[in-house]
Amino acid sequence: MPSFKAIFVFLISAALSATPGFASRTQHPTSSSQTHRSHKLATRGKSHRVHGQQSIDPQRAAQIQQALIREHYLAGDATGKWDAATVAAMQKYQADQGWQTKLMPDSRALKKLGLGPDYSSALNAKNSTFVDPPPASTIPPTQSSGFVAASGINQ
Repeated sequence: MPSFKAIFVFLISAALSATPGFASRTQHPTSSSQTHRSHKLATRGKSHRVHGQQSIDPQRAAQIQQALIREHYLAGDATGKWDAATVAAMQKYQADQGWQTKLMPDSRALKKLGLGPDYSSALNAKNSTFVDPPPASTIPPTQSSGFVAASGINQ
C-alpha cells in the first residue's frame, strides 16, 4: 500500500500540472480605434449577405390580401403592397390559428388561405386523370394472390 506521503505528492503534482489549463487570460486594454481598425482589417474582403426572403412580390401580396379580405381579416381592396395593415392582418390570422406571427407569412397559413403551391403544371400532372383504382374484383386471382403473398399478410 502506498504511503500517505506518496499519495499527497502525487495529488499536489497533478494539481499543479492541471492549473495552467484553468488559468484565465487577461487582456490589456487597448484604445477603441485600434480595436476598430483590427476588426476592419479582419473583415475586409468579406461581403455581408442577407439570407431568406426580403420582400413579397406585388402580385403575391395582392393574392394574400384578397384571401385575407375573403376571410374577414382585412378590409378594403387588395393593393398589392405589403403594408402595415396587411402585416397586422396576417399576424392576426396566424395567431388565431395558433401559429407563429413573424413578419413573413407562414406556409401553413398560405395553404389554409387557399394559396398553396399549384401542381397543375407539374410534369407528372399534365394530361393525367386522377380516378379511383379499379375494383378488386377485376384483378385476376393469380395476380391478387401474388400481392397477398408478397405483403406477408395472412388472410
